[in-house]
Amino acid sequence: MYEWSEEHKMIRDAVRDFVEKEVRPQREELEFGDTPPYAVIRKLYSTFGMDEMARGSFAKRIAKDKGESQAKAEGDSESSGPGAGFMLLPIIELCRCSPGLVTAMGVSTGLAAGTIMSRGTVAQKERWALDLLTFEKVGAWAITESDSGSDAFGRMASSAKRDGEEYILNGSKTFITNGPYADTTVFICKLDEGNPPEQRKILSFVLDRGMPGFEQTGPMRKMGMHSSPTGMLFLTDVRVTKDRLLGETEDKPYREGAKEAFSIERTGVAAMSLGIIDRCLELSLEYAKTCVRFGKPIGEHQLIQEKLARMETHRLNVENMVFRTIEKSAAGASMTLSEASVMKLYSARAAMEVALEAVQLHGGNGYMAEFEVEQLARDAKVLQIYAGTDEIQISQIARNLLA
Repeated sequence: MYEWSEEHKMIRDAVRDFVEKEVRPQREELEFGDTPPYAVIRKLYSTFGMDEMARGSFAKRIAKDKGESQAKAEGDSESSGPGAGFMLLPIIELCRCSPGLVTAMGVSTGLAAGTIMSRGTVAQKERWALDLLTFEKVGAWAITESDSGSDAFGRMASSAKRDGEEYILNGSKTFITNGPYADTTVFICKLDEGNPPEQRKILSFVLDRGMPGFEQTGPMRKMGMHSSPTGMLFLTDVRVTKDRLLGETEDKPYREGAKEAFSIERTGVAAMSLGIIDRCLELSLEYAKTCVRFGKPIGEHQLIQEKLARMETHRLNVENMVFRTIEKSAAGASMTLSEASVMKLYSARAAMEVALEAVQLHGGNGYMAEFEVEQLARDAKVLQIYAGTDEIQISQIARNLLA
């Protein structure tokens, strides 16, 4: 794949039209107010039938899990032709306006629901996953702690202790996307059997809003991604039954599941970056043609042309990464963790460079909130931090090369 197909372009234009009509008019409230993004996301789902597609896909998956269908139903593939592009195009288009919407959406349907679908029993999938996949409910995926950061497993302090047939959960999580509003939270912690922390199994539990001892804080103030609510979680002697332990067994430690989740998340960063880069370049070109300095449009000055040329170079490189993702998905192949790390490292850095250059090109105007590049520059920065910092990506890539 070297360019978008006509089907892809039709989807892109339809989503872009939706963004212009439904998202951009609310941009001020989403980005500079305290308006949660979930109504907009649900409208996106209903407008494009994403909720019904999720229901259909879920039903086929459950039928297969129950042994009611041995053959994969025709069309039951997330990677066929325009289907793969359809999953990425809304990400790209939303990120041209409000990247935080993608983070809120992706954590709920991708990380929270994805974890339940990959590790849960059939009963657990039916109990929690469908409502997340259709976005009727909001999900959170809680792994990060204030004293762990990049060392998520090594310094994890949140714990689960057996108490008869039940577990008692304690601990806190921070920087949790959708944390303030989540109806369903996948909580990742260590099984405390009195053994040293480094020897403890990593388990995952599903929590519901309002459970005794489970506190979800209000939204945290942060640099960017304002349309994606972020909060802290506190668990004090939260008692859960075994049916909330994903897989209902302690024999499926979560480390590998987390790696799979990180791989999916890191691959998605390339699509997010492409949206930011594309919009920054578009705005910069418009400004370069209309802003006159020293008797001519600034686009005629070589220093400005160099900035634009580098932006376009990054845009093409990241777009090709997205095309590769679609091609691999269509072939039934998935990205390895190392490949996903390469994509995230390059695309996140490219988005940050392009966004900052767009601010520079706009001069004083670029520093003002009225101009979109100010917001996009703030939003781009977190792409170098969440789902693993740049430094973690470099370490992952190098370890794979040296193995």
